[in-house]
Amino acid sequence: MTPDTESGARRDVVPFGQAVRAWFMISLQTFGGPAGQIAVMQHHLVDERRWIGQKRFLHALNYCMLLPGPEAQQLAIYVGWLLNGLRGGLVAGTLFVLPGVVALLALSGIYVAYGDTTVVTALFAGLGPAVVAIVAQAVWRVGGRALTNRILLGFAVAAFAALALFATPFPIVIAVAALAGWALHRWRPRLVTTGGGHQAGPDGPEPLISDDALHHERPSARRTATILTVGLIAWFAPVAAFAVATGGDSVYTQQGLFFSGTAVVTFGGAYAVLAFVAQRAVEHYGWLTAGDMVRGLALAESTPGPLIMVVQFVAFLGAYHDPGPLDPWTAGVVASLLTTWVTFVPCFLFVLLGAPYIERLRGNQAISAALTGITAAVVGVIANLGLYFALHTLFGRTRDVDAGILHLTLPELGTARPVPIAITVVAVALIFWRKWSVLRVLAVCGALGLAAGLAGLPGV
Repeated sequence: MTPDTESGARRDVVPFGQAVRAWFMISLQTFGGPAGQIAVMQHHLVDERRWIGQKRFLHALNYCMLLPGPEAQQLAIYVGWLLNGLRGGLVAGTLFVLPGVVALLALSGIYVAYGDTTVVTALFAGLGPAVVAIVAQAVWRVGGRALTNRILLGFAVAAFAALALFATPFPIVIAVAALAGWALHRWRPRLVTTGGGHQAGPDGPEPLISDDALHHERPSARRTATILTVGLIAWFAPVAAFAVATGGDSVYTQQGLFFSGTAVVTFGGAYAVLAFVAQRAVEHYGWLTAGDMVRGLALAESTPGPLIMVVQFVAFLGAYHDPGPLDPWTAGVVASLLTTWVTFVPCFLFVLLGAPYIERLRGNQAISAALTGITAAVVGVIANLGLYFALHTLFGRTRDVDAGILHLTLPELGTARPVPIAITVVAVALIFWRKWSVLRVLAVCGALGLAAGLAGLPGV
């Protein structure tokens, strides 16, 4: 986004071609959510190739944890920038998501073409319950790390109640949690500055490249203005072009603006924002059904890359059903790529803009406290997502009930679906008892759903 002022030797700490090959290999192994993705980078970059030291790696990760968006991809951008300057960051971040984009685009097309066949319907009848168990595991894991005292537990409960009982908009929940974390830091600092997060841990193997040799740039007003200007133009120019070509009310403009907005509020991982995405995409815009949303998440869980890639599936279905002047298949592909663009371009902007200030930002306790408040609230947000998916997976119908200021979604008990309930029990046992990986659980549950469908069992 801005020319590097240092020499080529300084920028390319490792040969650029060698770095590209390394990032490509990493991109093919980015399964298992952010923890698994960070572990893959740790293995390749810190332990095996020894291009960066453990402390510097965690230093970059701590900064990425402060940002909205997928922290694993942002970590790839940051480390790529350290190793090869601007082009290193761009290549690392792009390759990190590219296999997932291609895979989910293909799966979205298969879903649209064959989603109503007996085999595919039965397969997804097994994948949906697996997603319910996977989200429950996310609540347990994030909660175990983030809720280190009763006050932070209260943040999580309050966030869940605000979303599930009072229909409070997601951005408001996140903003209030950040403000509460900051205020709590001023009152009782130790409650929000200890526990949780990523600890420094062991130093790890000695890196072959010293910290002083890694790429760096001095922060300057000129550099900041250049990156900000170019980044914002790159982010919003495609949305503006679609608005001019198709109108402000077209599905392409709506998706471009909506997913641009979600890109800046995705704190705490994809699960935190998906309840908001599902509610707006299903109930407000009507781009897809609640069942489609659950199945899309199952597909995203089975592909490499960040889980937030599920928004690509949402966009594909929305544009396919409302293509405007385009052929439905072309519309689905175009909307899918536009949504991917506005979701991930901000990640590059945030990292490249803030990297030179990382030391100053990392030492800011007030910002860390606000992040702690957000992380605690995210546990309640993910729990609300699990409730949403469970209601629409385990029951055939739900109903909305307004009781004063309360807004409830309740299941119709007579529409309970025995097969998905049974598969959910199996998925929970495999994840929490047997400690199986997400991919293995998805495979088993998909096979169970397929067997139940082919056997003609009711409720599939």
